[in-house]
Amino acid sequence: MKITSFAKLAVVLSVLILFITSCQVGRFVFRNFANITDYRIFPSRPLHNDSVKFTFQQASQARFPKTITDKTQHTVNFERYLEDNKSVAFLIIKNDTILYEKYFDHYEQESIVASFSMAKSVTSILIGCAIDDGFIKSVDEPVTNYVPELKKNGFEKVTLKHLLQMTSGLDFNESYVNPFGDAATFYYGRNLRKSITKMKLKSEPGKNFEYVSGSPQILGLVLERALKTKTVTAYLQEKIWKPLGMEYDASWSLDRKKNGLEKTFCCINARARDFAKIGRLYLNKGNWNGKQIVSEKWVEESTRVNPADPGANFYRYQWWLPSATGDYMAEGILGQFVYVNPAKNMIIVRLGKKYGDADWPNIFMNLAKAY
Repeated sequence: MKITSFAKLAVVLSVLILFITSCQVGRFVFRNFANITDYRIFPSRPLHNDSVKFTFQQASQARFPKTITDKTQHTVNFERYLEDNKSVAFLIIKNDTILYEKYFDHYEQESIVASFSMAKSVTSILIGCAIDDGFIKSVDEPVTNYVPELKKNGFEKVTLKHLLQMTSGLDFNESYVNPFGDAATFYYGRNLRKSITKMKLKSEPGKNFEYVSGSPQILGLVLERALKTKTVTAYLQEKIWKPLGMEYDASWSLDRKKNGLEKTFCCINARARDFAKIGRLYLNKGNWNGKQIVSEKWVEESTRVNPADPGANFYRYQWWLPSATGDYMAEGILGQFVYVNPAKNMIIVRLGKKYGDADWPNIFMNLAKAY
């Protein structure tokens, strides 16, 4: 029986699709760039909440500015600005009360959004918890205490603090448009443990700040090794997700389904209100309604510049410091933010499909001043 041209085309397309979805470069080309719905394409471990849930109070009437000043110093409608810049969620919380909560583009309160690099800040919290619990001795420990495979690559002088501070000297290509780069390998690859042990250094640790996703992913492997009998996701559930009374279950994406490792440089998949609770935990110096979840000392070290430590004055332990006024934030590539302003007892969450043409940190600071 002859194979028709249509059948031949179908076979070719099937083979092509198989190739595209089974290799890193193919997945990069097929998926193109990161999307807030990427939690659907990766295997993951579930994060379960507790039966007792914490909910922010709701203001009797929404409070928000009618207008806002954009990057060009023009006055524009606030909600139109959020929508035009591809926001899907925006929350303003002050004194544990939601003053403003709005969702856009068919998103709603229950909608899951990928965190991207906000997960780096959560990974930092877990490192602090692991130190409190005695699983890790100190940030001054060399990473090779937990990942001895890196000794052959000269990592004996790289400490956990270097990784937290982004001063490890790691040779890591952070390009998000290069399918052969390290960022693509970590995001689309299926063996993070192997990729980590291939990492090299390009400069002496502790000298220069360079934002690279390899550092928090190495910290993820450190956590896995330190915890031994539990996964990183299980530890997050135990230490944060249940104690904070998250309103929803969530998940953490893995590199592969069987015996996968959490993508600790990205990829916690949750809802806006629950991301806000991460901010509330730090706003209250690691204390949650009377229970110390992570030490106050760790929160202070994570959110304040220490001139004695090398690194950037705008970054500390996987948190961004947008000003010298004590505020800080977790940030993801598509404009995912948890912004915390202790002086105003305020938390702002912005989630988006794209970063947009906006100076979000400046907007957050201006909103804090307005309240």
